[in-house]
Amino acid sequence: MGISSPLRPFTNYDHSAELQANTVELWWTVNNTEETVTFELHVKTVGWIAFGISPGGGMKGADIAVGWVDSSGKVYIQDRFARDKIKPDMDNTTQDWIALKGQEQNGWTALQFKRSFDTCDPMDVPIRSGTNIVIFAYGLVDLDLCHSNVDMTYHEDRRGTRMLPLLSYTDPPTDDMFAKNDFFDLRFDNHAVPSTDTTYYCKIFKSPSRFTKKRHAIARKILIDSRNVNLVHHLDLFECGPEDIFNDTQLPDGICDDLLTKMRMCSSKLATAWAIGGDLITEYTKEAGYPVSNDVGDKYFMIKMHYDNPQLIPNLRDSSGVRFYLGDELRQHDLGYLVFGTLSRAAALAIPPKTKQFIVDSYCPPEATRNFPSSGINVLSALPHTHLQGVSVWTKLIRNNTAVQYLFNAEAYDFNYQFENRLSKPIKIYPGDSFATRCVYSTTNKNEITLGGQRTTDEMCSHTFSYYPAVDGLSACMIAIDEKEWQTFMNAPSPIDNMQLQQWLLNFTWTPESVARLQEFYNKANRYTLFDRQGQFEFNTLPANLNYKDLQVEPCNKKELKHSIDQSCSELSGSAACQHTLFIFTLIFFVLKTIFP
Repeated sequence: MGISSPLRPFTNYDHSAELQANTVELWWTVNNTEETVTFELHVKTVGWIAFGISPGGGMKGADIAVGWVDSSGKVYIQDRFARDKIKPDMDNTTQDWIALKGQEQNGWTALQFKRSFDTCDPMDVPIRSGTNIVIFAYGLVDLDLCHSNVDMTYHEDRRGTRMLPLLSYTDPPTDDMFAKNDFFDLRFDNHAVPSTDTTYYCKIFKSPSRFTKKRHAIARKILIDSRNVNLVHHLDLFECGPEDIFNDTQLPDGICDDLLTKMRMCSSKLATAWAIGGDLITEYTKEAGYPVSNDVGDKYFMIKMHYDNPQLIPNLRDSSGVRFYLGDELRQHDLGYLVFGTLSRAAALAIPPKTKQFIVDSYCPPEATRNFPSSGINVLSALPHTHLQGVSVWTKLIRNNTAVQYLFNAEAYDFNYQFENRLSKPIKIYPGDSFATRCVYSTTNKNEITLGGQRTTDEMCSHTFSYYPAVDGLSACMIAIDEKEWQTFMNAPSPIDNMQLQQWLLNFTWTPESVARLQEFYNKANRYTLFDRQGQFEFNTLPANLNYKDLQVEPCNKKELKHSIDQSCSELSGSAACQHTLFIFTLIFFVLKTIFP
């Protein structure tokens, strides 16, 4: 990240992000023991600055801190909550944004402050795992609570919103970190992109012939053609199996559905994945690397590229792909990937319109992990994935029919910011463990049903985890509802196929009662799981009403944070102070209402 603030941060932080180019910069450190986050916000202004957590990206429901440094160097910070598009209330119960330090210099204002993950305050928004929506704004003058000559004006550029996984963020490395490392690219060569709404294009690559021994990649970089930043939706790279034989002089490429019927083994073992909004460079943990070559023969890979071209623009060309940076020595373990979720078809995903919350659960039974090593595997990171209607994704680890913990809980998910979330510490998975995955969708903006499929306007539900050491026993565990169950739900006189089901769902008129009935059907229908064991597929029927002992809901236990700065106003007291405070908050309301409509 390019840092433009001339002010040195008050301390060293674990993470940083530029919220607005050359104007707003954020640093933060997470303390998992105290369950607090220490922030430092730098803004190119000598006026007030605001930072908050929003449940939806706007003003409604946002938990907002407004702070400033006055002419004497005194630091102020105020805790407020916006119930709706009305004047934000002062949080008079507790002050949960705690000012630590502040300074104003060279046209910039810097504030350091602290917040608990969960303040147990209904006027605050918890800082949750997964993606948080942070909002910011700033003015040109201070808000001086001790004087009435406060002038606040608004300019459309002085605000913004950003999605950040505050509790699981990994600062992306730079190319400079790998300047001395060997590397190789797997990328398209000015490929002609069809002028269709959605295209999944696949191409086979061979690892470089200069690699005659096993080599580990220690990082990967997604190479997005600068011409096509808005065209490339997501990219998967798979390692082909030894059963797939290729002519090196004519490696195949084409539309994925056509290609994969001939090369089933090339779509099983995931080598890396990226989706819109994610970081382009990922550095692997020091304990493991991805084996891009081996000692026994050549390796082949397949890029599966999703192009999203809703405007049907013709004559597009693309040279996107993947770069692997290689280590000089082998690491102790090979890196692998596991995928949980649902199949992307109508029998697995059918989400009715005009619905605030629709839940799709999947389950991966203990049989899936039977080939895992007795010493277990170590889960490192999580990449939740849905399309436009997804709002939340989580996966729980279940052991002996009891939920032990979340593998990862993206309580707040946004399609446009699909981060690979690094876990604060690895989580162990052992043979016999099972998993529950949930995707939650909102379709209040849609007038027709959304079905599982490949298009951006269709839906998906997947949760990908990186881990070590890699095992051949499982690469994916996906679920779908048995079509016999759908036949009963539809009152169909004879068996149906996926196309018939799709047409029936599209033609059905949805009411609140039928939506509730469909949700109940999803909760209780018999389902089957598909285990992908490196290209060897195994089907298992699951019973209805799967039950496991769920996680205990812990009562909120607030830890008091102490103020390090006296924010009293000696010049005002009693009703005069109250009247002046009301005046200030009224001004703030008009600015924030315009900023976050």
